[in-house]
Amino acid sequence: MEELILQLKKEIIEVLNLEDIKPEDIDENASLFGEGLGLDSIDALELIVLMEKNYGIRLKDPNEGKAIFKSIAVMADYISKNRTK
Repeated sequence: MEELILQLKKEIIEVLNLEDIKPEDIDENASLFGEGLGLDSIDALELIVLMEKNYGIRLKDPNEGKAIFKSIAVMADYISKNRTK
């Protein structure tokens, strides 16, 4: 799981162009939105695309994303249980 968490951190930094952030700067249990990493709704769409493209996971319900994108740790857990790639 640690490997997947590190991979996700790197992918999120790359996809969202977070130039001043390194993987070790991101707390995997911190919120991705609001007080945590400070992502917004456009970033959420990018995360949905990332999950579909890299892990073969297609969200059927956009509201599902709110729970999945709570933190990188939650995202990694969901991906490990649902990935097709």
